[in-house]
Amino acid sequence: MHRVLFEKTGTAIWMSHLDLMRLMQRAFRRAGVLLHHSQGYTPHAYVSMLLPLSVGMESHCEIMEFELDTQEPITPETLNRVLPEGVHVLAVYDSARKGKELVWMRVRLTLEYDAGVPEHAAQRIAALLSGQTLIVEKRTKRGMEETDVRPLLHACEITEKENALVLDAIVSAQNPPLNPMLLAAAVERYLPECKPDFAKCCRLEMLDSVMAEFQ
Repeated sequence: MHRVLFEKTGTAIWMSHLDLMRLMQRAFRRAGVLLHHSQGYTPHAYVSMLLPLSVGMESHCEIMEFELDTQEPITPETLNRVLPEGVHVLAVYDSARKGKELVWMRVRLTLEYDAGVPEHAAQRIAALLSGQTLIVEKRTKRGMEETDVRPLLHACEITEKENALVLDAIVSAQNPPLNPMLLAAAVERYLPECKPDFAKCCRLEMLDSVMAEFQ
């Protein structure tokens, strides 16, 4: 299986999953790289994203799987020449690892405060996230439901910076995944006095079951 490791930053974070899929397939065509397609009346390219990213989130570790009709080598530069600003390929490689081996992801959640970080906010948020349970409202196939996401949070370190708190966390990647923005929602729900004026999230690294980088 061939894979592309790429970043999604800047204005590209507002691109939907389907738009990103179309963009990457178009980039392959413009670069002259022939993707393998299915047979039949409506052939489709054999491409898929591991863990599609939520709109509005930045990432430095997106992975797309694909199959080719050619054996010619592909370099990151081949694709970067035809990709727009905000989508940047870091590596193109072959991997025999299955997607189900992807268990955790390292993320960075930044809580920004216009008037400065509230007093003792870091300690209070740390206590909240290290509790026995963390009930949040989560969207499911059945609608909005109350869910305990504490088992999906493996670790979290909080650093205070000027007008911001930075939460470096390791969260479940799948089965089920934890959207890091739910941690910001938990702060707003249980610690309204620590509610940020703005929250943003970045996916930093994909990890397997032993916390090694997944590729």
